[in-house]
Amino acid sequence: MLRRTYDWVLSFASHPYAIWILAAVSFAESSFFPIPPDPLYIAMLLTRRDKTWQLAVVCTLSSVVGGWLGYAIGYGLYETLGEFILHAYGLQSAFDKFQDSFNEWGFWIVALKGLTPIPYKVVTIACGVTGLDLMTFTFASLIARGFRFFLLAILFWYFGPPIKEYIDKNLTFVTLASLGALIGGFGLIYALG
Repeated sequence: MLRRTYDWVLSFASHPYAIWILAAVSFAESSFFPIPPDPLYIAMLLTRRDKTWQLAVVCTLSSVVGGWLGYAIGYGLYETLGEFILHAYGLQSAFDKFQDSFNEWGFWIVALKGLTPIPYKVVTIACGVTGLDLMTFTFASLIARGFRFFLLAILFWYFGPPIKEYIDKNLTFVTLASLGALIGGFGLIYALG
């Protein structure tokens, strides 16, 4: 079953509308959607090497535009929609810890968020709640999201074929390690909260 799912994701990455779906997931993940674009993005980096840099640009820009929606949720809809999103994903304590320092360190928090396990939607909503300057938010988001997606693009551009071969041969191990990293990231968020 795992092999069929893996093959399905790889085949889906070649679908004519895959770039649009990738943009939609990247957009939604920045404000309200729980699943990051990484599985589809990585599958597309592995199967559509000729589009590596286009994919990185699409993910970066759609993520930043989605961040504007998260900002708007925090700015105007926090008591209704924003709190619901944070509670639904168990992110309220992570949000509370960062909210106080956003206005003082807002640019750096947003720019360096790409190096932490904190979901980007927490950052976008918090920036809206605290009223961080929208231009500062946008510039810092371009840096953070660009760093994340272009770093993956660079890694898969140079090491993609060997990585794909390794994944093909060790799919169960890679899946379990990825799942462990995901659970560990959520555990870290919970522990910090």
